[in-house]
Amino acid sequence: MFATLFPTLLQRKRSIAVAALACALMVWSGASAAGLTVLMADESAPYAEFVQQLRETQEAGSRLELIRLTAGQPIADAAPAGGDQATARARGVRPADAPVTMAVGVAAARSAIERPGQDPLVLAMLSRLDYESLKTSPALRHPDRQIGVLLRDPAMADQLALIDAVMPRKRRLGVVATSESAPLVRELQSAAQGWDLQVEFAPDAKSLATALRVLVPRSDALLVLPDMIGDNQAACLAVLRAGASAGLPVFGASDGMVRSGGLAAAVSTPAQLAQQARALGQKLAANTGANGVIVEAATPATVRVNTTVARGLGLRVPEERELTERVTAIR
Repeated sequence: MFATLFPTLLQRKRSIAVAALACALMVWSGASAAGLTVLMADESAPYAEFVQQLRETQEAGSRLELIRLTAGQPIADAAPAGGDQATARARGVRPADAPVTMAVGVAAARSAIERPGQDPLVLAMLSRLDYESLKTSPALRHPDRQIGVLLRDPAMADQLALIDAVMPRKRRLGVVATSESAPLVRELQSAAQGWDLQVEFAPDAKSLATALRVLVPRSDALLVLPDMIGDNQAACLAVLRAGASAGLPVFGASDGMVRSGGLAAAVSTPAQLAQQARALGQKLAANTGANGVIVEAATPATVRVNTTVARGLGLRVPEERELTERVTAIR
């Protein structure tokens, strides 16, 4: 009898152990899925494209929760948005399988850094000047979590590589900047080894015209920074007109500037930025070291060229694909 019962009991114990192990593996698998909570306060096309790319590239078994914020609304009061891959959560509580929070745009970033928490945080789609304005927050000066900052513009080294690819051996580069642009100017100066960099500061529209009159005769090309001038249509057009009048190419960091008459720009698309932001979040989640802030410029860059402007300037410019390869090859 005991000989008959013993194998049966052993088989039952084995079955229970196997079932328990399978259950544990299922729980571990769900908890370790790369969950992502996305905070969004801007519904414009670039931000929508960024979020859509995150959804389309979400790994199987992972979860993406989209929370839309309104101006001045605390994150805890925001309701999760619906969507194919969005999941609901208790208000103000982070799900166990969503270890990374991603704030898209400066408004969402401000809300995110004011919310206490230990989860890794990615601040994406920020300009350099957006980031500089956020640096005064105690949460960024003395972070109690890992924070990654993804700038939406490529590094100044990429912009210089583009100008060099389009105009080899031309080294006189004119830049008009504002006082708020100092961090961008420092980055440009650091990257412009071997260039004859001419920088003039213009605090207002009248000063912009004066700065351009000084710069144009001393430059082979003009560069529009992604600052108060690059983001202002009237100021940007003033630089473009000055360049066109003198037969100088104008480079920049936006598609809009190229469409408006600039020669070329190194940009990163929202879809590219979404891929880089996801990778940055994974890097933070895998890092168990000390807390701090990691800042990344946008990579890879995609080159845009205005072929009509190129013909008007008598320049033979390589195709956008070739220029993109040459710009990204410097990394």
